[in-house]
Amino acid sequence: MDYQASYSIWEGVYYHPHLFGVIMLTAALLGFSTSYLSGIASFPTLPYMLPYLGNLQKGKGGKKRIRVYMDGCFDLMHYGHANALRQAKALGDELVVGIVSDEEIIRNKGPPVLSMEERLALVSGLKWVDEVIANAPYAITEDFMNRLFNEHKIDYIIHGDDPCLLPDGSDAYALAKKVGRYKQIKRTEGVSSTDIVGRILASMDDKLVNGECNGMDASVESHLKSKHASNFLPTSRRIVQFSNGKGPGPNARVVYIDGGFDLFHAGHVEILKSARQLGDFLLVGVYTDQTVSQQRGAHFPLMHLHERSLSVLACRYVDEVIIGAPWEISKDMITTFNISLVVHGTVSEISNSHNVMEERYKVPKNMGIFRTLESPKNITTTSVAQRIKANHEIYEKRNAKKEASEKKFYEERKYISGD
Repeated sequence: MDYQASYSIWEGVYYHPHLFGVIMLTAALLGFSTSYLSGIASFPTLPYMLPYLGNLQKGKGGKKRIRVYMDGCFDLMHYGHANALRQAKALGDELVVGIVSDEEIIRNKGPPVLSMEERLALVSGLKWVDEVIANAPYAITEDFMNRLFNEHKIDYIIHGDDPCLLPDGSDAYALAKKVGRYKQIKRTEGVSSTDIVGRILASMDDKLVNGECNGMDASVESHLKSKHASNFLPTSRRIVQFSNGKGPGPNARVVYIDGGFDLFHAGHVEILKSARQLGDFLLVGVYTDQTVSQQRGAHFPLMHLHERSLSVLACRYVDEVIIGAPWEISKDMITTFNISLVVHGTVSEISNSHNVMEERYKVPKNMGIFRTLESPKNITTTSVAQRIKANHEIYEKRNAKKEASEKKFYEERKYISGD
């Protein structure tokens, strides 16, 4: 069910009032996370620039489709970013996302961790995003705002309820507010890019590299892990909001891929896209925190199970997630989920040795339904973390400033309904 179908249902309420209760319940269960394109077997070769189709500008009955715009740096993409874009999409029919240029980020915040190409892959890989504008400005200038309204046919500019201030202290969205074309969404609490950088800096302590404590007191190691521990409180409603709300059809070819998916990055997006193209329904297994720690070391994962599961579930190529997937794939699991093909990428931070692979995938291999899939990118969680480690002094200074700002926001915040 997409937003076009959603409009048709609501239009049906006008003619069939007695269906209102049923439709309201259905909408609540689906959480309006309804723009996933799971029925499409393939996507454009340039996924970053998802085309705007002029003939979709008007919906049924000639009603104009509302186009909303939200921008950001989207550095170290996380489920908070995804939830912000989900909320933004709910305020319109089509969501256009502006990604701030590397130069603008350096000028206003310091060097980004991820390149523009990687950030484009992450944002365009989200199920709620319809179109992407690369190299957007950090501040909404009058000229750029007019371009949004006239060239991109934007109706409203969206931002979270946390303040976004320019270096001179002015509001970055003041112009949009002035002309009455601004709407606000609720910030997702419990996570931020600043928080994730803090987790990485703590975990990348030289004495803990490769998962070795080297005699370090256990309480010190515990402190390093808990200093930037996640404050995310998972709820069933959030999972429903991110879910597609439907299972595979009776004759669907179900493809299964599993992994840790820690610090969700462009490499994850590309391997999931490749896996999805091999079938009709992509089922993703996300390992438990304990499994990831056993395989990668005590300081991993950087993101806990529910955070990693939401990041995977937000990806447009994913249909369903097993939260806390088993290490070994059993015959019973294959039968239960009607799995047609099990795939594994060539780039992995969990051992790809012959013995380990034989242990994990013995059953699907014996059944002749296992396939090794060439990973489109060689980026890993460790390679991203190493970028931060290489510039740790810069990121430590930036984080100290951002952490103070975020602390002030949380101290002064009030309850806001919605989301």
